[in-house]
Amino acid sequence: MRLQDRVAIVVGAGQSPGEGIGNGRATALTFAREGASVLCVDRDLASAQATVDLIAANGGAAAAFKADVTRETELKAMVADAHARWGRIDILHNNVGVSLAGGDAELLDITEEAIDRCVAINLKSCIFAARYVIPIMRRQMSGAIINISSMAAITSYPYVAYKATKAAMIAFTQQLAYQNAEYGIRANVILPGLMNTPMAVDTRARAFNKSRAEVEAERDAKVPLRHKMGTGWDVANAALFLASDEASFVTGVTLPVDGGASVRRG
Repeated sequence: MRLQDRVAIVVGAGQSPGEGIGNGRATALTFAREGASVLCVDRDLASAQATVDLIAANGGAAAAFKADVTRETELKAMVADAHARWGRIDILHNNVGVSLAGGDAELLDITEEAIDRCVAINLKSCIFAARYVIPIMRRQMSGAIINISSMAAITSYPYVAYKATKAAMIAFTQQLAYQNAEYGIRANVILPGLMNTPMAVDTRARAFNKSRAEVEAERDAKVPLRHKMGTGWDVANAALFLASDEASFVTGVTLPVDGGASVRRG
């Protein structure tokens, strides 16, 4: 029960259609299992509620909240709901992100609309979620913020908007960590590598007209560790560590969860 009596907001606690479990849902389930009350936030309320139902079935405490993360007012309402419901906010976990599904493309094919959409979802959302949770955490003199970036930020990745926004998320997290350390607030960023999640695998299968098995095999072959992608549970376990007191002296860290892919840099 490493998060006993804590309150967590998990943004992106639903998931895309497909097989397996997404990073956000796995993290919400893990936080609840460890004792946290979890506000499960997603643009798809039914998907967020499905996560809540899984938590409740295991005796955990959670509530669903619908929010379009590209809208500041809805992020403000999200934070207000969690605070009114439970009286504090200990953890903010920003898990949303989009690439191909947002129209992302290589440089010569990118559109203004795709850039705007990816920036709004991937970067602006985590900035404004922090904007409204930080005052609460400062009053508490404690809190943990975990942002989910991507290995795409530091390795070769062909699509413009996702790489640029996920790299910017790292810089923003470092800024959060430095400017809020005196208040006891920690901020860290996780870089998932090739993951076997519905968003990563099923979305690509649809976009490239391939079978799921083909996409899985192509991605597995690129992973140094056992030639097997990670899962949402691997990201969730890293997030649990960063949210818990076990990481009480850890802030401003960029943590790859990538099966060794990052060691090939240089």
